[in-house]
Amino acid sequence: MALIVQKYGGSSVGSVERINAVAGRVLKTVQGGNSVVVVLSAMGKTTDGLVKLANEISSNPSRREMDMLLSTGEQVSIALLSMALQELGQPAISLTGAQVGIVTEAAHTRARILRIETQRIEQQIQEGKVVVVAGFQGITSTKELEITTLGRGGSDTSAVALAAALRADRCEIYTDVPGILTADPRLVPDAQLMTEITCNEMLELASLGAKVLHPRAVEIARNYGVPLVVLSSWTDDPGTLVSSPTPMARPLEGLELVHPVDGVEFDTNQAKVALLRVPDRPGVAGQLFEEIGRQQVDVDLIIQSIHELNTNDIAFTVSQESVNQAEAVAAAIAPTLRNRLDSAPEEAEVMVDRTIAKVSISGAGMIGRPGVAAKMFATLAEAGVNMQMISTSEVKVSCVVDAQQCDRAIDALCQAFEVSSSSLQSGSSQGKAIAPNTPPVRGVALDLNQARVAIRHIPDRPGMAAKFFGVLATENISVDTIIQSQRCHIVNGVPTRDIAFTVARNDAKDARRVLVPLAAELGCGEIVVDEEIAKVSIVGSAMINHPGIAAKMFNALARERINIQMIATSEIKVSCVVDRESGVKALQVIHAIFNLAGSQKIEVPV
Repeated sequence: MALIVQKYGGSSVGSVERINAVAGRVLKTVQGGNSVVVVLSAMGKTTDGLVKLANEISSNPSRREMDMLLSTGEQVSIALLSMALQELGQPAISLTGAQVGIVTEAAHTRARILRIETQRIEQQIQEGKVVVVAGFQGITSTKELEITTLGRGGSDTSAVALAAALRADRCEIYTDVPGILTADPRLVPDAQLMTEITCNEMLELASLGAKVLHPRAVEIARNYGVPLVVLSSWTDDPGTLVSSPTPMARPLEGLELVHPVDGVEFDTNQAKVALLRVPDRPGVAGQLFEEIGRQQVDVDLIIQSIHELNTNDIAFTVSQESVNQAEAVAAAIAPTLRNRLDSAPEEAEVMVDRTIAKVSISGAGMIGRPGVAAKMFATLAEAGVNMQMISTSEVKVSCVVDAQQCDRAIDALCQAFEVSSSSLQSGSSQGKAIAPNTPPVRGVALDLNQARVAIRHIPDRPGMAAKFFGVLATENISVDTIIQSQRCHIVNGVPTRDIAFTVARNDAKDARRVLVPLAAELGCGEIVVDEEIAKVSIVGSAMINHPGIAAKMFNALARERINIQMIATSEIKVSCVVDRESGVKALQVIHAIFNLAGSQKIEVPV
C-alpha cells in the first residue's frame, strides 16, 4: 500500500461542484489501495478577496494580522472537502497547519518550514482516514501557536514538505493544466506537454507554463528525493514527472533551512574571449555564435553587458582546446561589426585570456535566499580573489577568476559554505546521464515582472560586488541575473567596471534607495533603473552537447528585430533581457524556432 500526498489549488476547489469532483478523485485513489493525505489551497479567489478586505481597513496592515486573516481561507476548503468525503462514506478529518504540527521560522507572510511533527497525522492515517491539510500555513512553535503563512506558492511547499516528512511514495500536484508545458499556454497556444522534466530544469523554468509549480516545492523535492508529479484536476491524463537526482542524506530538522549550497565546482580548462564595443543592434550576437556553432565549438558562459552609448560587450568562455578556433571566428567577425550610426565607426576589439578558471557554487537551496551570492562574493574578496565575470541562474552562481587564484577561491568557498569537497565541473548537474535523444531545449520561459538595475563605474577591486549585494541581502531583495561588464574605464585614475542585475519590479525602487548612498560612499557612478524589460529563457539539460543553440535563439530574435539588451547563461539555460513590449513576441518566436509546438491545443479553465 502506497502513501500518496495530493495537492489541489484554488481553482480545483473553487465551487461545491469542484470540491465534490476532488472528493471523487481522492476516493478513487483510496479505493486503489492507497493511504492519502490531501493539501488544499483556499477556494478560488478567496485569498485575493481577503487581501482586498484588509486593504480597505488599513493601508499598511501588520504582517501578523495578515497571516491571521489569510490562514482562514484554507480552513474553509479543508472542512468542506472533509465533509464531501464523509458523504461518500470515506472517513476523513481536516487539520490546520497548527494541528498538523507544521513548525516554521518566525517570519510572518514569508515563513520557511523548520520541521513537521507528524505523530498526529500518522495516527489518523493508521486509523484509515484521509487527512485533509490546510496548505500555505504553519506555526512558530507548538507552545506559542503563532500563526504564519509561507508566502506565494505556499500550498505547493506544504504538500512536498509533508511528502518528505512522511516519506510518502509520491506527491501529486493537481493544477489547471495537464502538467508541465513547454511554455505558458495562455501566451503560446500550441505549447505541448512534457512527460518528464528534471528538477534542475524545472527550477530554472520557475516561471514556466501557467505557473503551476513553485520553486520552493521543487527545491524540497530535489533535496529529499520526493517523486513529484504534476497533473490536471480536470482530466485523467498522466501528467509530468519531475525527476530528482539521488538525494544526499539530509536531516528533516530544518527542512527548508538546509545548507543552500550543495557543491563547490571548478573548471581550469577554460579560456575567455571578449568582443568589446560591438554595435547595440539586433543580430550581432546571432552572427557571432552562429559561426562559433558552425565550427562545432561548445560555449560555456555567455555574457552580454548593458549597452554604453550605442555599443556593448560580449564575452564567452570555451575550453582551452577550442580557444584558437573561437578567437579566429571572433577576429574574422570583428571588422564587420561596425556601428552604422557613427560617422567614424570604431572596429570591435577582440580580447583573449587563456589564464582563467571558473568557480561555481550550486544548490537548490539558493532560491529565495538573497544572501547566498553576496556571501560568495564576500568570501572571494576576503581571499583576495578578483572576479572577472559573473553569471547566475536559479541554482548556480559562477565566477571567472585568474587561474592562479583558483585553489585559493575553492578552499575559501568550501569553508564558507561548509562543503567538504569540491568537484571538477562535468558540464551537467542533473545527477544522471542525459539520454541520447533528449532535445536540447525543453521549454521556454518569460518573466515580465523584473526590472534591471545598473551600477556604473564601480572601482575594479575585490570586495565591491560583495558590498552591493550584501546590502541588498540585508533588505531581503533577491537578485536574479547578474552581469559584470568586460570593458574597463579609468575614472579619476581608477579602473572601473559596470555591474547590472535584475530584481523583481516591486523591489526596484527599494534596491535603488539602498544602493545610491553606498555607490556615493564607494566613489561609483550613477544607479540606473529600467522597469520596462522582459527576460526570456530557454532551458534544457542536453543543451551543452549541441553547439549553436544560443545562436539559434539570438537569430530568431534578430529576425523579429528584437534587440538583446543582456545575455546570461548557465550549463542548462540561456537568458536574454529584451524590452518589455517585445517579451511575448520573443517567447513565441523562440518556442517556434525550437519546434516545441504540440498538435493539441491546451485549454486553461477560466
